[in-house]
Amino acid sequence: MRTSDESERPEFAGGLTIGQVVAPPTKTKVICTVGPRSLKPKIIRGLEELGVSLFRINLSHTPIDKVAPAIAFLQQHSDVPVCLDSEGAQIRTGTFKAATTNLTKGSLVQIHRQPICGDARGFSLTPLATLDLLEPGDRITIDFHSVVVEVLEIGDERAVVRVQKGGRVGHNKACNVHRNIELPAITLKDRKAIEIGRQMGADHYALSFANRPEDVREMRALIGADARLISKIESLNGVAHAEEIARLSDAILIDRGDLSRQVPLPEIPACQKDIMRRVKTIGRPVYVATNLLESMVHSPVPTLAEVNDIYNTLNDGAEGLVLAAETAVGKFPIQCVEMVVSVITEFERGG
Repeated sequence: MRTSDESERPEFAGGLTIGQVVAPPTKTKVICTVGPRSLKPKIIRGLEELGVSLFRINLSHTPIDKVAPAIAFLQQHSDVPVCLDSEGAQIRTGTFKAATTNLTKGSLVQIHRQPICGDARGFSLTPLATLDLLEPGDRITIDFHSVVVEVLEIGDERAVVRVQKGGRVGHNKACNVHRNIELPAITLKDRKAIEIGRQMGADHYALSFANRPEDVREMRALIGADARLISKIESLNGVAHAEEIARLSDAILIDRGDLSRQVPLPEIPACQKDIMRRVKTIGRPVYVATNLLESMVHSPVPTLAEVNDIYNTLNDGAEGLVLAAETAVGKFPIQCVEMVVSVITEFERGG
């Protein structure tokens, strides 16, 4: 339940205050990821008054000891439901000594089996058992194709890789192995967070990297039959099993960012349309995430291309839009949601 605190209300783009904003449409859901920028009473209330449907807590970027406080904060200041979004079957870099570290093409780097504070000579990966799944010759992409390394050898304590494509890496960046490897669908941290969420009354959950129906069944067993489950399609396996995954879920979310690690960028628009068509034929809603208003992380106004992308995504049949960095760490969370709502309104009245 929100509090009665009436601190200064935020101002929207164009100089409107919350009370002046026209009530948003109800057909299309707007899901906002919360983070350092938005976990403030006046921002949360502003987002709620704009019609946000869900507040998403991204477990990939939320330490387990911060999960309960984040849920409690949202429940205190808003009546909007909370959605816990799992880490799922994803490899990530560990921590680094500096915010970013440069890996030079041709250099040899060690990947340690145990957690270390990384630098240009070596770092660790999560889950820690990743090294057991790697083989010499494997190529690993780190953080949206910025760095590529090849595994040369694997020992008891560490693996040695050669940097094939140099660049900067940092803490908690997603990694993709260039072959299909099996990872647990739900991490130990996910399980602990789900237990916390259930104890605190959260009844919306998202399964990251849903690769097969069995993953969804495992998640459903943890969250309970009455909870709402969003399964995220962000891998080729997920694309292949999209209909089966959708039948076991309450909704599907297409995460275009992680999907682009396995699908070439020029193919992403067609892939998005194909998933939507297939899932909607069995009556499940489809949401879309990643780069909807990426420029608004730093700018108060979007690009024309971003606005056009949102409109066309709605025209393809999306029933929900997900903001991530835009509202979690971006400078203009209120303006981002106002812009999304404006495009939705224009679309739903026939543009």
